[in-house]
Amino acid sequence: MKNPWLIFSALLFIYFSLNCQLSFGADTISANLSLSGNHTIVSSGGSFVLGFFKPAGNSSKYYIGMWYGKVSTQTPVWVANRETPIRDIDSSELKISNGNLVLFDESQVPFWSTNISSSSSSSVVAVLEDSGNLVLRYEPNSSTLLWQSFDHPTHTWLPGSKLSLNKRTKESQLLTSWRSSEDPAPGLFSLELDPNGTNQ
Repeated sequence: MKNPWLIFSALLFIYFSLNCQLSFGADTISANLSLSGNHTIVSSGGSFVLGFFKPAGNSSKYYIGMWYGKVSTQTPVWVANRETPIRDIDSSELKISNGNLVLFDESQVPFWSTNISSSSSSSVVAVLEDSGNLVLRYEPNSSTLLWQSFDHPTHTWLPGSKLSLNKRTKESQLLTSWRSSEDPAPGLFSLELDPNGTNQ
């Protein structure tokens, strides 16, 4: 007869290993932890949630977005793939790939990416901060940011994010309305700094 204490110890080890992995992944996407289906990551204080969602009234198109974690009505504040929705969230995946955070559809075709150059792809993680900033770092606690959603706002301004205009490159960080309540693609209205304005 097998030793019952040995079996119990093995089961206990597996249980705590899984719990540690899940707690580490609560606000983090790493090389070993991806996002698909109805799974989400939640910021450390529970203020924001990141996952797949579909706008109210839209039954077939899904997006990767961020919404308030403590508001009963799902209210998206940031959308990654605004113009490239996916249809199958169970086969699609948001994961770290070649040092980037990439959304793949069911055919493993990339639909959205942070699109940066990274020299150490194996240690890159994406962390959802309690400010609502989704950041890409080399390690979970690294102070060096490779990419952040605050530099790529969509339609909602969050405290700590910014609107800006690079006068040299003419690149602008701006807010753009949704096309409609069912379609988060860029709409007709935007809020941005006046490129013809003068320094105050």
